[in-house]
Amino acid sequence: MTDPAAIPQDATAVLVLADGTAIFGRGFGAAVTKVGEVVFNTSMTGYQEILTDPSYAGQIITFTFPHVGNVGANVNDHETGSPVALGCVLRADITDPSNYRAERGLDDWLKSHDLPGIAGVDTRRLTRRIRDIGAPHGALCVSPDGKFDLDALKKLAADWPGLEGMDLAKEVSCTQTYTWDTTLWGFADDGRSDGYGKMAEPTKHVVAVDYGAKRNILRNLAAQGCKVTVVPASATADEILGHGPDGIFLANGPGDPAATGIYAVPELKKLIDSGKPIFGICLGHQMLALALGAKTEKMHMGHRGANHPVKDLETGKVEITSQNHGFVVMEASLPDGVTVTHRSLFDGSVEGIKVDGKPIFSVQYHPEASPGPMDSHYLFARFREAMEG
Repeated sequence: MTDPAAIPQDATAVLVLADGTAIFGRGFGAAVTKVGEVVFNTSMTGYQEILTDPSYAGQIITFTFPHVGNVGANVNDHETGSPVALGCVLRADITDPSNYRAERGLDDWLKSHDLPGIAGVDTRRLTRRIRDIGAPHGALCVSPDGKFDLDALKKLAADWPGLEGMDLAKEVSCTQTYTWDTTLWGFADDGRSDGYGKMAEPTKHVVAVDYGAKRNILRNLAAQGCKVTVVPASATADEILGHGPDGIFLANGPGDPAATGIYAVPELKKLIDSGKPIFGICLGHQMLALALGAKTEKMHMGHRGANHPVKDLETGKVEITSQNHGFVVMEASLPDGVTVTHRSLFDGSVEGIKVDGKPIFSVQYHPEASPGPMDSHYLFARFREAMEG
């Protein structure tokens, strides 16, 4: 049993790692317990986009930037209908919202989505630990009365199976086909007419395979003049081609690509053989690589942040990118006829590939970042040009 003397008197939350390390702090959000992989994100803004990114399914997010909550929360910034991240870890208490677009405070928003949080944590130390030994499994518990069963929480963390071998795409994917016509956010001079646009006259038709698609990806596709039909991750090649697309988009998503690939790769091989232009992002990039014959592996700590430099090997230009992935394509496994087009300047890992002589390409990072760097928006125009060509 846990010794009550080991728990600080003012603690209302604790993060217990699988090795028994207990990190105490001040709880906020929902008074619940969540178990998953503990990761860190270095972004200086966009916490609501991060918390609603389907690629964070199964993960507890440590924010290295201390001022979280200053823009509040609002439904327009959701990247999916309901967040699937498990909770968040902060250095400082949530900042009061100070933004004209804020509809509610972050603490209230977290409670409404049953998400716990812990503040007062030495996030630099936790981040160094993740960098040194990899992303640990952890149990995050918020308890307003300050009572915790540390032994039980340690067992929960130690028994959690981990993301390797876990197919989470099927849990976050849509279950029915739908169409998307919303374009990018626009700012009006009066500050009152801000909002998303509508794509009224499409010139191309894209079928997007939803492994956990972020809404701003779909907005960028619509902004290129595309009618977007979104299909579930389990859609067959015949169903996808039956929509008569000019191009096929493979979305981002969570979990182990090899697990998702069990049912997705056979269909992707047929799509590759169809000759249609294909563009993949994040998990979609990994799925394309698997379908081409390559392999993926779990990374030591992954790439998560909005400040990752990537070099375009074809132009020599360096892009600042937004990233969120814990698996990577193994370069040595790429077959002949597949070229590496982008490379991480942090660790040299593969960040983009293309199929020689075919309009098929993908990137590991997120060119649609919102908010975030816009250096890579050209990739959506490149996809449109591939469909035109």
